Amino acid sequence: MSDKQKTIKNEVTLKGVGLHTGKEVTLTFKPSDVNTGIRFLRKDIGPDAFIEASAEYVVNTSRGTTIEKNQIRVATIEHALAAVTGLQINNLIIEIDCPETPILDGSAKHYVEALKKADIVEQEALIEYLELKETIHFYDEEKDCEIIAVPSDRYRISSMIDFQSKVLPPQHAKLDNLEDFAEQIAPCRTFVFLHELEMLLANNLIKGGDLNNAIVFVDKAISQVELDKLATVFEKPSVSVQPEGILNNLELYFNNEPARHKLLDIIGDLTLVGKPIKAHIIARKPGHMSNIKFAKELISIDKKQILDAQIPKYDPTVPPIYDINKIKKMLPHRYPFLLVDKVIELSDSHVVGVKNVTANEEFFTGHFPNEPVMPGVLQIEALAQAGGLFIFSTIPDPENYSTYFLKIDNAKFKQKVVPGDTLLLKCTLLTPVRRGLCHMQAYAYVGNKIVMEAEIMAQIVKNVDLLK
Repeated sequence: MSDKQKTIKNEVTLKGVGLHTGKEVTLTFKPSDVNTGIRFLRKDIGPDAFIEASAEYVVNTSRGTTIEKNQIRVATIEHALAAVTGLQINNLIIEIDCPETPILDGSAKHYVEALKKADIVEQEALIEYLELKETIHFYDEEKDCEIIAVPSDRYRISSMIDFQSKVLPPQHAKLDNLEDFAEQIAPCRTFVFLHELEMLLANNLIKGGDLNNAIVFVDKAISQVELDKLATVFEKPSVSVQPEGILNNLELYFNNEPARHKLLDIIGDLTLVGKPIKAHIIARKPGHMSNIKFAKELISIDKKQILDAQIPKYDPTVPPIYDINKIKKMLPHRYPFLLVDKVIELSDSHVVGVKNVTANEEFFTGHFPNEPVMPGVLQIEALAQAGGLFIFSTIPDPENYSTYFLKIDNAKFKQKVVPGDTLLLKCTLLTPVRRGLCHMQAYAYVGNKIVMEAEIMAQIVKNVDLLK
């Protein structure tokens, strides 16, 4: 499996009706640049009416998944998204002229066929995966749905359904490799029980429903009069019940086609995580609502893992890059205002400094005698000095320069810094250094917790210039 991002080479269009709206829909898959992800475009609203495929924007999970942002809404997106993920496409525009994607035959088959015709191509950027560090257990008490995600070297999914039904007994399905999605999962159609179908029809829903785009399980006694009524509604000459307990509209592709379709739905819904997943997903009694709750859980875990990976690792036994003597040659600050003791990391884009906060700090005399707390303004100053060391590391004669604050934005203080704490000062470039201007994102850590953060901008000025 390639680790490069993918899109399509050519545009491709499908037409059909929306399952719930019954409206004619034209859907066009279009290529998209690297790192743009999967986006929907409501062409009928305007050329810029984009909405990203994200669980953050899910507003409804009844009989399908619906997203909305800035009054831009797209419904029943799971089958199209399943096809996109099943074919391992990372960047794509899905343009539609209606609030709902076409239901087609109730599967992802026609979406897959269209995308393959569009010619899937690699792009010059690597994929950023969601890779789990540990097993995740999720339980949705409301739906009695359990989902487990186990770390894996690839995306694998197993699902089990159980509707407590005589006509649809418990079923299992699995997909061990996305390479098999097109053949083993994509053709599997959505399904519905007859009592649900009657309720949906009574409430003027599934206006685009047809006996050709859903498997209908007959879970109740049904008279010939009711069968004739269904035939009229769906414009069929006649309707009957097969021995397997389904209407005679179609034949099953697989004995466990319903379980496979639920697996298809999981793939589609988890596309809303926003990045490809490396994990074995094991789902019991999945549904759109639970899938989206789990997707949001994965997003939260991914964000935490990213933040954890950014936390500096400090081993005091490892010799520093700059010790205090080297720092004093680079910074003009002296006691009691020299607030960096050593530098432990330094690259062309970031620096990590260390400040050992002791009870002997002069500022604790008045801040506060009975409740010693390091002033927030001095935490910012410590970060600025670390940033200054980063800039000075790029010039041959740092002793001839001074740094001056220009701007502090979005400063947040999250936890007290007290005597005995070891403050880790991490500054990362936000923009390249130009004309002595340095714009950095700064974080102060104690252990693995962020105690303070801010955007800081400073400028280095040659000392002789101050005399002019």
